[in-house]
Amino acid sequence: MAETQKFAALAPEAVRTGMQIRVHQKIKDVNTKGEEKERIQVFEGLVLNVRGAAKSKTMTVRKISEGVGVERIYPIFSPVIDKLELVREFKTSRKHIGYVRTSKKRLKEVRKVK
Repeated sequence: MAETQKFAALAPEAVRTGMQIRVHQKIKDVNTKGEEKERIQVFEGLVLNVRGAAKSKTMTVRKISEGVGVERIYPIFSPVIDKLELVREFKTSRKHIGYVRTSKKRLKEVRKVK
């Protein structure tokens, strides 16, 4: 059986540019009989941008899926988001790191002091 990893839970206010996070999103599926089922779908990627203020704050999360870049914009305080988890954190000097889309350079990971 596969071993599951433990990731740190993250408060929505603590999301910053340069974090690699896992977004647990609630999805409602409707079958042919009209019955609704709710499931959780995980989207793991790098936060490129956090914009807005207070309740209208949004984040852009990017991942590479089968060689294609996929970006999603999430309202941070949306009821659709079930949970946010921090996978790792990278050192950035800018608020918007859109240059990561085309750059071949790697971001440096922030070391955690224990």
